Amino acid sequence: MTAAADALRTALKNRTARVGVIGLGYVGLPLLDAFINAGFKTIGFDVDRKKVDALLAGRSYIKHVPGSKIEGWLREGAFEPTDDFVRLNEPDVLLICVPTPLTDARDPDLSYVESSARAIAKALRPGQLVALESTTYPGTTRDVLLPILAESGLKPGEDYFLAYSPEREDPGNPDYTAAGIPKVVGGLDELSGELACLLYEAAVVKVIPVGSPEVAEACKILENTYRAVNIALVNELKVLLDRMNVDVWEVIDAAKTKPFGFQAFYPGPGLGGHCIPIDPFYLTWLARRQGLNTRFIELAGEVNTSMPEYVVGKVVTALNDASKPVRGSKICVLGLAYKKNVDDSRESPSFELMDRLRDMGAELSYHDPHVATMPTKRDYDFPPLHSTPLTPEFLRSLDCALIATNHDAVDYEELVRHAPLVVDTRGATRGLESLGTVVKA
Repeated sequence: MTAAADALRTALKNRTARVGVIGLGYVGLPLLDAFINAGFKTIGFDVDRKKVDALLAGRSYIKHVPGSKIEGWLREGAFEPTDDFVRLNEPDVLLICVPTPLTDARDPDLSYVESSARAIAKALRPGQLVALESTTYPGTTRDVLLPILAESGLKPGEDYFLAYSPEREDPGNPDYTAAGIPKVVGGLDELSGELACLLYEAAVVKVIPVGSPEVAEACKILENTYRAVNIALVNELKVLLDRMNVDVWEVIDAAKTKPFGFQAFYPGPGLGGHCIPIDPFYLTWLARRQGLNTRFIELAGEVNTSMPEYVVGKVVTALNDASKPVRGSKICVLGLAYKKNVDDSRESPSFELMDRLRDMGAELSYHDPHVATMPTKRDYDFPPLHSTPLTPEFLRSLDCALIATNHDAVDYEELVRHAPLVVDTRGATRGLESLGTVVKA
């Protein structure tokens, strides 16, 4: 046991260690909440000055971390947000929670991880624990992060400690907060793993130590690939059963009565969120580097990415049946968020749906009780749009209402009664078909 390790162990046990979180988004803020609730003082780092200023003012930009909570953190002196990365030497723990998107070629883009690592390397001091939480492919911690941190001149496992612990978030699910989800932890070495487990044990319900960062990295990829593949299965089944005039939602409801051997997954207009649309492609990229093909995973990706095209086709057919062209038709997309009851629009298929419909000449609007203003997206260029209230007058003025996300706050009975045509990708209008014209997509 080195002196640096001994000092960090004592600080973690006494909860006097200061926890630093790099990346104050949908992963970083809930993680801060878990550590602050456990009694740790924290400091948050982000390159986006607007986010830092909002947090300093006690304002939140994430629904499930309300501003009142941030105000409390600031008032109690438990949290300090900053964009000054020179201060990375101040915390005893640095948790990296930055985005890991894909390039246009669907290869991993680790630029945010690498820039964070370079900033850490400049400030790294003995006695610090660094843990990567961003979702990535097996080998990132050892092959990407470690060589950059080596520029500090410090030795891992002796001077500083390195681990990987994948973020696990389920936005909008009140039953599973960051503190309530078991945490997988893989240390670069035995001591790093022990100290990382000691850290997370203080803040989360359960810690699952594994033998290496690669195991922890692969664990996260497996979790999300499992979901992507099963969603692709029900999406493909939806297309087939729709052709046969069989209700896929009723089929799933019947199947999930089996108490073993089946877990219900549900179809939709495409994948959304930061993890599921992206993580399987990390695995296929890694497989190509190993000279292998992950045909099963790639097929699932093809099915899921084809769903917006399928949905738009259903809209075109439904309008055609009403003797209306898409060009000039007034179409309102319900839901910009990628899943119901959240404000997270990352990778939401709604943007692809709107982009395709706009290219066909539709007059677009949207409604989302959780997303008041359409956020800017790197891959899409929309004019400024704001959520339109679903008044009876507005609904009657439409040619089509397209349900892309089934938020609970929407009155679907009123929607079906007043909108001339409803295209439903989420099964939100089941049982309401007799009240108006509903097309399942």
